[in-house]
Amino acid sequence: MTAVQISVFLENKSGRLLEVTQALAKANVNIRALSLAETIDYGVLRLIVNQPKEAKQALTGAGFIVTETEVIAVEMPDRPGALAELVETVTRRGLNIEYCYAFVGKRGDNAVVIFRIDDAQAAIAALQERGAHVLSGAELGNL
Repeated sequence: MTAVQISVFLENKSGRLLEVTQALAKANVNIRALSLAETIDYGVLRLIVNQPKEAKQALTGAGFIVTETEVIAVEMPDRPGALAELVETVTRRGLNIEYCYAFVGKRGDNAVVIFRIDDAQAAIAALQERGAHVLSGAELGNL
């Protein structure tokens, strides 16, 4: 059970993030989580949205370079050590976490962490064996 992440490549200049957010707003796409990593010349904006297909169409139509990536969204208790436990579960299976970011969602007292892992299906199996709730793309979009 994976989710779709939209990645947008941006020149590192004023106004580019505004253009992305305006294109998504015009398409009535709601951003659920985001991460923006930058270098001197460009940035990579990673987005979890309620409508990935529509987001990709809107952003591509606005002239952005857009890719879709399979990610895993895992619900975890919002408490110290919860992320360490999930990371340990994946790492003990020999899986590589390429990157992750987290947010506090609207799921009671829990937070959600987004993982990009080299073998998503193996990671999902390990996390579910541990009792972690892996959210579907629909659940994630509805937060």
